[in-house]
Amino acid sequence: MNPAVLLAGAAVDRNGQRVVQEVDLTVTRGSWFGVIGANGSGKTSLLRALAGRLPFAAGSCLVEDEDLSADRAGRAQRFGFSPPADALPEALRARDVLELIGGDLDAVRARLGALQAALGLAPLLDRWIGDCSAGMRQRIAIAAAFAGGHALVILDEPFNWLDPVAMFDLRETLRGMVDNGLTLVTALHDLATLATACNAGLMLADGQVAMTLDEDMLQAAARDPLAFERRTIDLLRS
Repeated sequence: MNPAVLLAGAAVDRNGQRVVQEVDLTVTRGSWFGVIGANGSGKTSLLRALAGRLPFAAGSCLVEDEDLSADRAGRAQRFGFSPPADALPEALRARDVLELIGGDLDAVRARLGALQAALGLAPLLDRWIGDCSAGMRQRIAIAAAFAGGHALVILDEPFNWLDPVAMFDLRETLRGMVDNGLTLVTALHDLATLATACNAGLMLADGQVAMTLDEDMLQAAARDPLAFERRTIDLLRS
């Protein structure tokens, strides 16, 4: 089966400096791919480039067999992508944001399906974003990534600012959506989610791949999460 996403030798520059270099990754269709790393490791830059918000400085990027390495607009059209929660416009309501992305609100809600309940979205729809807490804004930003009905979605640390119940419900719902065909790429700080929910992943350190995590490794991590956590933290420290 051809992969949904294939990066080879991918590099990203920010402010004249190379922050991601020589990244190879393969995302299988209908899988959850996790990217972990310390703050400043290049996770966000890599995902923003994949989503078309930044250019790739080098390497190749194939999305569903199409070379989009130099086509930022093409990549942006292929992926649902959550905007930074703290950048949502305060003068809009949640429904306004979702309609700007996905059109008719009823159609957007149909696309979201079970994600609406997991995010507790209904009470937020008519709330002004300026009146929302950080956790509420995060829920709206996640919903925005799915508003267009994309089969490929990128989320940058989606569990930030969520309470434990919301984290659990969101993780379970996303895993169910992946099992039903969604291809999901997420940056994560949560090693438990990486070990128990993701199909594959990688660790970034100083903009480079420090570890590639295949399905067998993550299954082993799920069986012995403490050993996996110790190994991962040791690598992150180094």
